[in-house]
Amino acid sequence: MNNRFMQKFIEIAGRIGSQRHLVAIRDGFVAIMPLVIVGSLAILVNNFPAFGDFKFVEWMNGIFGEGNWQQVGGSIWNGTFAILGLLIAFSIAYNLAKSYEVDGLSAGLISAAAYIMLVPWTGDGGLNAAWMGTQGLFVAIILALVLTELFRLLVKSKFTIKMPEGVPEGVARSFTALIPATIILILVGLFQALMAVFAEVSVFEVIFTAIQKPLQGLGNTLPAAIIIAFVNHLLWFFGLHGTNIIGSVIEPIYLPLIEKNLDLFQSGMSAFDVPYVVTKPFLDSFVFMGGSGTTIALLIAIFIVIRNQQKHPYREVAKLSAPAGLFNINEPVIFGLPIVLNPVMLIPFILVPVTLTIISYVALATGIVPKTVAILPWTTPPILSGYLVTGGSWRGIALQVVNLAVAVLLYIPFVMAGARTLKQRMEGK
Repeated sequence: MNNRFMQKFIEIAGRIGSQRHLVAIRDGFVAIMPLVIVGSLAILVNNFPAFGDFKFVEWMNGIFGEGNWQQVGGSIWNGTFAILGLLIAFSIAYNLAKSYEVDGLSAGLISAAAYIMLVPWTGDGGLNAAWMGTQGLFVAIILALVLTELFRLLVKSKFTIKMPEGVPEGVARSFTALIPATIILILVGLFQALMAVFAEVSVFEVIFTAIQKPLQGLGNTLPAAIIIAFVNHLLWFFGLHGTNIIGSVIEPIYLPLIEKNLDLFQSGMSAFDVPYVVTKPFLDSFVFMGGSGTTIALLIAIFIVIRNQQKHPYREVAKLSAPAGLFNINEPVIFGLPIVLNPVMLIPFILVPVTLTIISYVALATGIVPKTVAILPWTTPPILSGYLVTGGSWRGIALQVVNLAVAVLLYIPFVMAGARTLKQRMEGK
């Protein structure tokens, strides 16, 4: 019965993880992540903390003039976070169309054009910037999925202009997309007109109020963070990439939260006072140190428990996994120890991240540690990541050290049990 249940669970989770639309959302966010990280780091540099008597911002102002040098970071922000909704509308549509083997570039351009059509205009004739960024993410996702499906149906139904042989591929592709693009943009224009006449509000306001805002409020809670940590590691235990599977669900919720923290930090608010505790950098920097399961602590526990047996299998795996683990890459230890389908490691592999989620939430929510105000590459090593995501605070480092110590203590009894089980099995052979 247990075996059948496990097989069924793996089958269902695998189907969810490979579901076309969720994969397109995940890949769409992954594609723009370099821009998100650059935008985040630009704001962090613009507001870099003082080191004792050395005040970076004042030093830069003395060289380049008051605020002049910060225009560079501000411009980077405008080209990244400020237009995140537009970027996502293109990126998801592109990836979804490619999965159907239709023209991804045309689908992405149509989705981006439709997104601009739906953005409300300001009184002075400009686009309302508030809806171009993370507040428009859910509209961007829905729009990209719906319009790409419509584009695919129109193309497959031959609502296209077919060019003769010998016409350059780029020209032929643009004419193929002409009629579908015309139909889709007319429909979007009609929808926008109906919203303006009957609802008198934009679709952005409706979606943000009905879906995005409630989900963000729920996502910033400790129970939500615990559920994410639990599900992520349960999937990993069965050999499924938990981070990728749940990524398409949590990215639209947590990206706007860190963007809000960043925006307030940029305006001069302290990292202690920004509103949101649970963000993606919160999980990456304080819970997933060394990768999912905080496996860098597992490696430390192995080196502590198995000190005098140089050729012990656990120690050999730990030595091979340690260099990658420093940069949060932990597939070597997950599949090499293994953790996957290893009943001895199931409890700590789930217990450790859940425990660290609780400790970290309490530390940030009570003001002991500043909240997260930067997005970093996920390969940023612990200690450095704790310092940077909290806006340059030593308290972020201290929290990571405490979390690592707790995680090592939790892993040690299970490493001892696993080593004992392995020894008995080898002696039995």
